[in-house]
Amino acid sequence: MMAQPDLAFDPWDPAFVADPYPAYAELRERGRVHWFEPTNQWLVPHHADVSALLRDRRLGRTYLHRFTHEEFGRTPPPPEQEPFHTLNDHGMLDLEPPDHTRIRRLVSKAFTPRTVERLKPYVEGLAGDLVTALVDAGGGDLLRDVAEPLPVAVIAEMLGIPEADRAPLRPWSADICGMYELNPSGEAADKAVRASLEFSEYLRELIAERRKNPGEDLISGLIAAHDEDDRLTEQEMISTCVLLLNAGHEATVNSTVNGWWALFRNPGQLAALRADHSLVPRAVEELMRYDTPLQLFERWVLDEIEIDGQVIPRGAEIAMLFGSANHDPAVFTDPDRLDLTRADNPHISFSAGIHYCIGAPLARIELAASMTALLEKAPGLRLAAEPLRKPNFVIRGLEGLVVEVG
Repeated sequence: MMAQPDLAFDPWDPAFVADPYPAYAELRERGRVHWFEPTNQWLVPHHADVSALLRDRRLGRTYLHRFTHEEFGRTPPPPEQEPFHTLNDHGMLDLEPPDHTRIRRLVSKAFTPRTVERLKPYVEGLAGDLVTALVDAGGGDLLRDVAEPLPVAVIAEMLGIPEADRAPLRPWSADICGMYELNPSGEAADKAVRASLEFSEYLRELIAERRKNPGEDLISGLIAAHDEDDRLTEQEMISTCVLLLNAGHEATVNSTVNGWWALFRNPGQLAALRADHSLVPRAVEELMRYDTPLQLFERWVLDEIEIDGQVIPRGAEIAMLFGSANHDPAVFTDPDRLDLTRADNPHISFSAGIHYCIGAPLARIELAASMTALLEKAPGLRLAAEPLRKPNFVIRGLEGLVVEVG
């Protein structure tokens, strides 16, 4: 196994995090798969390979349904991290069939096209209220004032989390998601464990309350599942709620601010969008492609595979570079150019295969609602200060996006 010390890929370098796309171009030119020593992973940068591997059942988000840690050649997580791993490992994103199939079948009932379409007036009304408040204030932080509260409120409403209880949801989520970065620090692990314990305890109490007093919300629906094939354990229910809350807003928040930051840097495209609001659906897709909110997605190799003559053994880990795949010139014409009229846009920002984002239709409605509200109510929206990018690589976002209303 040959390491490549001169790879341009450096997820801890602020310059790389600020703009990883030139390094991705170099990776794609140099081959289809690269060994990356610092994280002991195989990097896969091409769209065709990433798309195929997301659907390849020889790979999995977990290996514990088939092997012990020892059989797989892996060291079990440290005991002090157990609360995080218990919470994470029982959510459907980190499960494989049959458990994944059982949980997804149950949860998907809340995300049918008809159910999501019924939410549209609520989402659009809330987006309008948030933008109106921003306009009345003469501006503010687009992240704090619009991008965060919209999807957090929507998913909390779906789950039935009372409004008074919602303040800790975003901090809990941020601390848990810190563990999805490459080689997270001990401090990040401690934060994730603490958030996992607090979030789980809160949900345990809420689930107990819903058992006594069921409502019309998703938690009550999960409790009411009477089919033995679908029924969730309490831990699965807690993990599912946390996953829906985290995934239900993290990508939407970052897509919103990454997207507006891209528009401010491409004034010609922003002018075209302001002149023609019918571009909004395509703009949502193009902005998710152009600056991908989830840059990397990992899979375990359950059965040996081969990529471009390189045998990758069972027990290895593959890091699929979504950001690179979304800029692959083999699939996207002039991929480094923001083009809101781009018609053929098979980006993989929502993943693919059995782990395709269950909330993608809702995320699209939320992104379109906030964008439309800003275009209509704040047509002179402009940047007030250069934003700071978060130091995270895997989950790509900004610390804030301060704007003024002209």
